[in-house]
Amino acid sequence: MKVLFNEGWCKGCGLCIAFCPQEIIHLAEHLNRKGYRPAQVVDQDKCTSCAACARMCPDTVITVYRPDRKQTAVS
Repeated sequence: MKVLFNEGWCKGCGLCIAFCPQEIIHLAEHLNRKGYRPAQVVDQDKCTSCAACARMCPDTVITVYRPDRKQTAVS
């Protein structure tokens, strides 16, 4: 897994969707416990770990793992 969203905190603002250069983030069909449709990655294999989504997220719900670095996460 390259990208992890904390669905419980996501408000579905869509900024991560707008800034993902691979266009692999979409809003889920289900609602989280707060009543929002959280963002989710639909194809982890296409993720380049650029972290554009994490940098744009106002609620810091996204963690991007970079497989080329040991135990390094960008949030």
